[in-house]
Amino acid sequence: MKFEETPLSNVWLIKPKRFKDNRGEFLETFRIELFKQHDLEFEFVQDNISVSKKGTIRGLHYQLPPASQAKLVVVPAGKILDVAVDMRPNSPTFMEHFSTVLSSENRNMMFIPTGYAHGFSVLSDEATVYYKCNNYYNKELERGVRWDDPELNIDWKVQSPILSEKDLELPLLKEMDESDLF
Repeated sequence: MKFEETPLSNVWLIKPKRFKDNRGEFLETFRIELFKQHDLEFEFVQDNISVSKKGTIRGLHYQLPPASQAKLVVVPAGKILDVAVDMRPNSPTFMEHFSTVLSSENRNMMFIPTGYAHGFSVLSDEATVYYKCNNYYNKELERGVRWDDPELNIDWKVQSPILSEKDLELPLLKEMDESDLF
């Protein structure tokens, strides 16, 4: 696995080694010792899968401590634009985002640490997104920020977004209370 730094602290683009032959393809998606070499020490406790159609935007979501979640995101089928937003007010990259295409073709993964909001848009007809979390889902500590917040200025690469009612009701950054941030 090759770990590539992004402009955001501890957000990593991970490119697994791919082994192809006449049977198909094999790749390793997680090896704790490689993550530890990059000071990423945690235990995954929950795995999630979402299947979404083209134009869907999910996010931007995060959880507050003590239920903050680090995530390892991979796309076994389809293509997404994966987005991480720094939600730590004391960070030099507060409110900055990083986005990258994850797909079943490139097999890249993104590691998103705690302190970041996460979301994605579906660029293919359908996409399956699989992600590992180091903490359990906690409805009471769940937070989010609007996908179209002008302060974030994220280009989601979709024309007519499909969103959940919950995501449509998320606040803009300027409407958020300081207690909703890290």
